[in-house]
Amino acid sequence: MDSDFLRRIDHDESFRQAVFPACRQQIFLGHAGVAPIPQAAVDAMTAFNIDSATGELDYGEVFLARMDRVRKTSADFLGGSAEEYALLGPTSLGLSLVANGLDWQSGDEIIYYPDDYPANVYPWTHLEARGVRPVPLSPQKLGEITPELVQAAITSKTRLIALASCHFLSGYRLDIAAVGELAHEHGILFSLDAIQTAGAFPIPLKNVDFFSADSHKWLLGPCAAGVVYVKKERQEILRPCLYGAWNVVSPNFISQAQIDFEPGARRYEPGVLNAAALLGMEASIRILAEVGIDAISHRLLDLKSGLCKGLEAAGFEMIGPHEGTGASSITTCTDRANPARVEKAYVTLRKSGIFASLRHDRNGTPHIRFSPHFYNTHAEIDQTLRVLRDADV
Repeated sequence: MDSDFLRRIDHDESFRQAVFPACRQQIFLGHAGVAPIPQAAVDAMTAFNIDSATGELDYGEVFLARMDRVRKTSADFLGGSAEEYALLGPTSLGLSLVANGLDWQSGDEIIYYPDDYPANVYPWTHLEARGVRPVPLSPQKLGEITPELVQAAITSKTRLIALASCHFLSGYRLDIAAVGELAHEHGILFSLDAIQTAGAFPIPLKNVDFFSADSHKWLLGPCAAGVVYVKKERQEILRPCLYGAWNVVSPNFISQAQIDFEPGARRYEPGVLNAAALLGMEASIRILAEVGIDAISHRLLDLKSGLCKGLEAAGFEMIGPHEGTGASSITTCTDRANPARVEKAYVTLRKSGIFASLRHDRNGTPHIRFSPHFYNTHAEIDQTLRVLRDADV
């Protein structure tokens, strides 16, 4: 369906608007934030909610089978096996499960990046209270975490490398395979905050031990529905730190003297899941899977190319790579000499029905972050650039 679907997106506006209602009255270029969901996700959640209102819901085997189907859909698209996926969001929950579930020893070191999104900073820095030493990376450019930088930070005490698959502001995309190979060579665990690439770019899982991603960005799902990936071989060393009737074997919901966990990544799900949202996430993932992750990533970089050229021509300074393996679906620009121009441009876009994100770096410099998805069109990119030119910002 990939090429035919994308051709129809470009040439059949009624189809595009039917599948993605967000297109009807706006140009939404903010998928690195909280993104709108497709109609299929709305339908899936509505059907579940109607059942919730009109009938007796079965939270036994039938429910578990539906959730297992969501796991399989997630695994088929993202990689790995269904048994390696816990159905938990938000992203910070999964990262915190990793931080709190490993058996840390005093003196262990964690390699992390202090200018990542806070969800991928606090879970690691708080471990100082347990004698763990967070080792910060300091790239020359915002978010530009290279394998060489990681290699230089590794010591005999490094226990975990905890990085984002893509920086939320600069859009610099991590070379996951190369960093994973480094971790593997040194016997180090590797954790990813994958929310900014899951659904946009492939995630090479060969040497990834853990990743967490809520669905409300590139997976096009609702908030607080997400996935936590725990490689099968690591499920015995990552101790569940949340306990309940759903992840501890409790026949007939009767507590037992011995704690035995449910098999696979279900051991990290202590209670009833966010079912409606997860079914919405599943519907969205099915659309992404039909288009194909390779077709999606190619499309995103194609849209990025035109956007970068237009923004540079308008005199904006680009943050992060335009192309190559470090480029992502996030395109961020600023004007350090005239910060007020950036804020004026953002207001102008919003008044024109064009939704991007206004973000600031640690120094307080404003940036506009554009993050179109595959269903956005070149015509929308052209319209965005035209608004900026006509407004003379």
